[in-house]
Amino acid sequence: MKIVGTLFVIWLLIGVFAAFQRGYFGGSPDSCTEAGTVAVTIFAGPLNYMGANPKIACEVPQPSK
Repeated sequence: MKIVGTLFVIWLLIGVFAAFQRGYFGGSPDSCTEAGTVAVTIFAGPLNYMGANPKIACEVPQPSK
């Protein structure tokens, strides 16, 4: 189980490095789309270097008047 945990941490670190290379940590995310894209890029890990370019599109519901 220790090996699986270690591999998972390495997987996520590779994803963080990919997000860093794409400039996603330049400032705070302004929308859920930006935050979702950063999160899914980190979760994709090494798949980013195999051609994956994950993007998330979302809309936050506006309050009713």
